[in-house]
Amino acid sequence: MVATPIGNWGDMTARAIAVLNAADVIAAEDTRVTGQLLKQYGITTPMISVREHNERAMADKLIARLAAGEIVAQVSDAGTPAVSDPGAVLAASVHAAGFKVIPIPGASALTTALSASGFSCAHSLFYGFLPPKTKQRCDELTLLKDSPYITVFYEAPHRIADCVADMSSIFGAEREAVLCRELTKTFETIRRGPLAELAEWIKNDPNQQKGESVVVVNAAPPAEKDEAAAHDQVLVPLVAELPVKQAVALAQAITGAPRNALYERALVLKKNTQA
Repeated sequence: MVATPIGNWGDMTARAIAVLNAADVIAAEDTRVTGQLLKQYGITTPMISVREHNERAMADKLIARLAAGEIVAQVSDAGTPAVSDPGAVLAASVHAAGFKVIPIPGASALTTALSASGFSCAHSLFYGFLPPKTKQRCDELTLLKDSPYITVFYEAPHRIADCVADMSSIFGAEREAVLCRELTKTFETIRRGPLAELAEWIKNDPNQQKGESVVVVNAAPPAEKDEAAAHDQVLVPLVAELPVKQAVALAQAITGAPRNALYERALVLKKNTQA
């Protein structure tokens, strides 16, 4: 599984070049695209097309070649195979057949965008591409809006404006995000700001609606704690069974919380249970 540049030819690793030279065949997503890469480095290894629609059917043929002692190198059009690109089906089939799957690390739009985002949350969630239709996209974003992790999305040029506008609407206009467009290419653009600001910028600048984009959204802020309800786990069962004064005395002994605050909350809970 050989990672290839996502734009800048200089990001090809020496190990990747050596593996592609040594392979007996290169399984390429698009032989025309990979052909340009091979030409750049003088690699003459033959290619066969292994795309999303034929990956499963081609797996048996490639496994037969592995069984014959050949080396098969899998590449996608750009970046790391199987990361929002073909490759996973072939890798799973090779594992199942008992042969080695060896990753050759390199360029990835995911890690490239994360490294430039400036967000310091220790955990991140890679979502990849959102659904293309508005309702389904908004449904998915709603599920993700309170995520405590940095969330990374890929998006196509013709959907980026609508996508970021939907993010602003659902995640909140002030949620910080980073738009990374055309990473490592000539017109690379990386801009950080509130989602509403990014949405407006993309809408008003047609250039930002060209090329592949990665959107990195900062983690949701921690939910504000309801101080009044902080000790409900203790108070609720006590108020249900005891007079308020006695329930508050026991709750204070258990939690150490101020008596007045517990008493006010207990009155609310008692009223609710009687309503």
